[in-house]
Amino acid sequence: MGLLKLDSRDIAILEVLSREGRISKTALAAQVNLSATACWDRLQRLEKAGVIEGYSARIGLRFLAPHVTVFVLAELSAHRAESFQRFEAVIARHDEITGCWALGGGFDYLMQVITRDIDSYQRLMDALLDQQAGLARYFTYVMTKPVKNAPPPMAALIAATDI
Repeated sequence: MGLLKLDSRDIAILEVLSREGRISKTALAAQVNLSATACWDRLQRLEKAGVIEGYSARIGLRFLAPHVTVFVLAELSAHRAESFQRFEAVIARHDEITGCWALGGGFDYLMQVITRDIDSYQRLMDALLDQQAGLARYFTYVMTKPVKNAPPPMAALIAATDI
């Protein structure tokens, strides 16, 4: 699968949407200097191509419920394809694991866990051990405050291919 060719207007659409997902299509068109129809056509093309994977809201959990965010570095006991598949299948069943990334280097996975408190986090980790997910060891890092959570720098990552 090759990379999608994007021009500067496509990149502008992606930059605006990554910051302002709820923007109206008319306002989006105005910000990227396109007609509403042309902007809509580009938006549909980006969605259909899978470049835009979805839309969501960032929720301020601190206003809703007590919670803790924990980052976990995980190392598996075995490094065979079936070991990785088993681990990934087990963690997919746990809603508290809100992010998981396979890593190259010393550890196998980085997980983000959002749960009510440290006790519920520990129960989750005990469950992963009981379910024989293949964990050899794990390291827990409790987030004390968010410092930065920004969208990717689209223009810096994507070279426009204006024709």
